Amino acid sequence: MTPFLTAYLARIGWNHTPDVSLETLRALHLHHNSAIPFENLDVVLAREIALSDDALFQKLVVARRGGYCFEQNGLFERALKEVGFDVRSLLGRVVLANPPEMPPRTHRLLLVQLAGEPWIADVGFGGQSLTAPIRMQADIEQATPHGLYRLQRTGDDWQLQFRHHENWQTMYQFEMGQQYQADYVMGNFYSAHWPTSHFRHHLLLCRHLPDGEKMTLNNFHFTHWKQGLAQEEIMLPDVPALYETLQSRFGLGVSDREHGFSLQQLEKVMSGFDLHGEHA
Repeated sequence: MTPFLTAYLARIGWNHTPDVSLETLRALHLHHNSAIPFENLDVVLAREIALSDDALFQKLVVARRGGYCFEQNGLFERALKEVGFDVRSLLGRVVLANPPEMPPRTHRLLLVQLAGEPWIADVGFGGQSLTAPIRMQADIEQATPHGLYRLQRTGDDWQLQFRHHENWQTMYQFEMGQQYQADYVMGNFYSAHWPTSHFRHHLLLCRHLPDGEKMTLNNFHFTHWKQGLAQEEIMLPDVPALYETLQSRFGLGVSDREHGFSLQQLEKVMSGFDLHGEHA
């Protein structure tokens, strides 16, 4: 294996020899979700987010940080390619919040061709992220360790939906066209800098657990979920408690010279957020 792949597998805690198979794809997908949390701390910290292979490796693997879709799926795409999978990135439009107008393409996901069959993989959609690949077939329910999903198709557009109680809710829609690194750079810049971007006004984290549970954080609001129900719900009292939670519950590294951050740095940026999850 390459040095990158050895380090990546150690980061996600998977101690097997990967091959180009559905079993490996499923295992890598779930272990990635469980080890590398979704988080937007660098947006809140007003740091630029680089998408080169080395930048993603240094931040998410070496420094043991997390990231959002452009980083998560960028790293996962490289790992799958080094195993030998036929994989490329797609871009989608997030419609989860029912926007009044069609939003730009700001979500990165992966298309994997395996034994002549297309699959969708996505380790970067926060709390509703897939934790297993799903077949690219329309109108069939597909189970993952963390819920039911389905794909729908309208013309050239596909939509990914998740089952929320008794209803299907659309997460994003996407096309199959070829994307380029410049497209990811543009979407990443918009997500991090556009004044109304959700990532600029909320600290968001999610870590999926292998047993089907997950942990989420919205500013100071921490929740541990089991089968869609909150098993533990805490309003963290202050920034020191938040700083400790990022490390103990989400496993974030904070000591790296370039990608780490101190309690004082976190206190400075979180002073703009109140304890009820609103940005001042």
